[in-house]
Amino acid sequence: MNQPRPVVVIGGSNLDIRARTATGLNSATSNPGRTVITAGGVARNIAENLARLGTRTVLVSRVGDDDFGHRLLRTTRDAGVDVRRVLAGPEPTGTYTAVLDADGELSVGVADMAGIAGLDATAVQFELLDRGLIHQASHLVLDGNLPVATVARALGIARDHDIPVVLDPVGQAKAAALGTVLKPRQPVHTITPDRAELLGLTGEDNVDAAVAHLHARGVGTVWLTDGGNGSTLYDADETRTPVPARRVQPVDVTGAGDALVAAYVHALVGGRSRVEAATFATAAARLTVASPYTVRPDLSAELVQKALADQHPDQHPEQHEETR
Repeated sequence: MNQPRPVVVIGGSNLDIRARTATGLNSATSNPGRTVITAGGVARNIAENLARLGTRTVLVSRVGDDDFGHRLLRTTRDAGVDVRRVLAGPEPTGTYTAVLDADGELSVGVADMAGIAGLDATAVQFELLDRGLIHQASHLVLDGNLPVATVARALGIARDHDIPVVLDPVGQAKAAALGTVLKPRQPVHTITPDRAELLGLTGEDNVDAAVAHLHARGVGTVWLTDGGNGSTLYDADETRTPVPARRVQPVDVTGAGDALVAAYVHALVGGRSRVEAATFATAAARLTVASPYTVRPDLSAELVQKALADQHPDQHPEQHEETR
């Protein structure tokens, strides 16, 4: 029996250090609380979520040849992700330190991702082309931690082999640089910015202009996310589809965006429309926010489908479509 084509995820792997205060957060002083260290990194989290949802997944990333790196590889492999193309380099394994308030909302995050710079365009080309990985892929997922030249090379390879690309900008600071590699001749299936990332990607000062800018640069769907307020899909045919989010008391918001992207891609691989995929993904993100884990260890397609059924027992997502 032929195996399903894998999703290839390229980007950052790091250790997450999450500190949550026990009471209100007071700046410039010590706060009582609790610290948890887990496997993290946008691409790595997306890959683990995909594997837990039941999608065959290959991770292309870089870690240090150190205890943190070995721990990341072991954890990711145990979750079902193919980590044979995660490279080990001399730089220390990256870390992401998040400080959360007592309600679980992010107050500040510090990303030390210098090691991912070693995952350069040459390394990605070798993994995708020389090892024939891209020929097997159903979708390619890229995170914005990658060097810009690496993103550009990966987009070019995906274009040449007709592989749909989903791009997660990963923060306003990196979005502006990513915007320079988005060109009509290197189309992107879906990009998933929040409002700040969207404006940073394009240099525009309003959402409609920014969305039009990205469509002109070959992006098929701009999925504008707004946390607990829901999201909106902007398609190149000028269809605008709100995707509501059910409110939930957050336990820990870390990793919700990674679950969102992973569940979206999982649903696309399964043949769902973009609207159906976004609705499925929103439920997966909500389940993650309600969990103390960056990646829920009990996440499954069945769990997400149950959450969807509980939320909208008689509703079809396509009913929300409207035009701009």
